[in-house]
Amino acid sequence: MRIKTILAGATALLAAAGAAQALTVNVVGNLGITTQSKTLEAPFWNEKLPEISGGEITANFKPWNEMGLKGPEIYRLLGQGVMNVATGQLGHSAGDVPINDATDLAGLNPTIEEFKAVTEAFRPTLSKYYAEEMGLEILSLHSYQAQILYCRDEFSGLADLKGRKVRSSGASQADFIEYFGGQAVAMAFGEVQQGLQQGVIDCAITGTLGGYSAKWHEGAGYLYTLPINWGSGATMANKAWWDGLPEAQQTLMRTEISKLEAEMWALNAKENEIGIACNTAGPCPEGEPAGMVRVDPTPEDVELRRKAMLEAVLPGFKARCGEACTGMWNAEIGPVVGLTID
Repeated sequence: MRIKTILAGATALLAAAGAAQALTVNVVGNLGITTQSKTLEAPFWNEKLPEISGGEITANFKPWNEMGLKGPEIYRLLGQGVMNVATGQLGHSAGDVPINDATDLAGLNPTIEEFKAVTEAFRPTLSKYYAEEMGLEILSLHSYQAQILYCRDEFSGLADLKGRKVRSSGASQADFIEYFGGQAVAMAFGEVQQGLQQGVIDCAITGTLGGYSAKWHEGAGYLYTLPINWGSGATMANKAWWDGLPEAQQTLMRTEISKLEAEMWALNAKENEIGIACNTAGPCPEGEPAGMVRVDPTPEDVELRRKAMLEAVLPGFKARCGEACTGMWNAEIGPVVGLTID
């Protein structure tokens, strides 16, 4: 009897030890309508990570828009420990955290390749800032598609922004819009389609495929394909929670999330033209072409984009972010883009 009791006790202890090693991660995911979320992020947390970890790591995963969140509050809630890991767009909270705009200032990166180079250059600085100032651990930095204009009425170029109400998703986008005489409007992503349909706003900015998936074409007839910026995204963990994990679990998650990050960059580079095609005349692998009028930028507008960046966006960023932040930008990003903020 005594031997059976000892064996039962040992079995219970082993079971408890095994349970202690298991980890369930509470994850707030990216905007759920995006292919990035549906084809990469959700399968990663729901299937791939549990499989790779042999069931040791599982996740409670849900996109932020399906939780009734609007986007800008995600990282604040993460810092409070409401969830363990969250993915969002840095520009959404650039009003509260100006350094978020550093890599993705409107007009700074004409191509996704340039945006990626800037992101890599600033990663150590941004990671240090978030760890020390926000209590968050950056696990990935990634892209969305080109952020472009969807407009209700005829639109031929940047000069047509004058007098129009334009939904923006960040402070630098607002500086860009206002440089051309437009009025920047803060509006949650989920409210934009109705806002366009009802004429509450005249134009709105989002990714090429994201806007198609959200059916913005039901309220907008013109698609202006000039990339304004790229929508810097980040997956972060609550640092106190992260620091409390066993090293082996940290290493496994960081390794696998870095692979997910690479997949996100590749997907968005590929989907950029797909999104434009889906919104206009097709072909569209995601559904029926939306039939919007495609408006491509003139060389003059490409130059105007840079002029707005130099004369309005960079000074606006400096005013919000301060001297120390501007110094970090000049040291890390300046050499990549060949610019210095005075």
